[in-house]
Amino acid sequence: MVNAASVRIDKWLWAARFYKTRSLATDAVDAGHVRKASVGSVSGDRVKPALAVKVGDGLSIQRGDNVQEITVTSVSDRRGSATEAALLFKETDASIAARLERLATRAASDSQGGQPVMRGRPTKQDRRRLADLFSKNYRTDDSA
Repeated sequence: MVNAASVRIDKWLWAARFYKTRSLATDAVDAGHVRKASVGSVSGDRVKPALAVKVGDGLSIQRGDNVQEITVTSVSDRRGSATEAALLFKETDASIAARLERLATRAASDSQGGQPVMRGRPTKQDRRRLADLFSKNYRTDDSA
């Protein structure tokens, strides 16, 4: 860990192991997946890859459908081990609770057969079911 006062956000995200490469971190910041933590609003302000991250800054990081609200506890521009990276930030209690709730909801829907799993090419029976589904959705009734 570096005792520097601040580090670029893309470099810090890479060092904290949120992204595998700095270019992926830069792309995520440019795409708006990394924002300043919101205070009372729905979403925080977008940031640029050159934003200087300091200890105590709050960030919202979205990866897929997972959104983490974190607080920067330490600053580093060097990528170290996972245990060192875990010391660079602390996830908020509300973020942890929301993440666990999403995991529980997803597990419950998967156990109830929420999404059918199709592997490989569809069988003849699968194609017929899809054709029936689409024909019902796109049927035009001229009598109406």
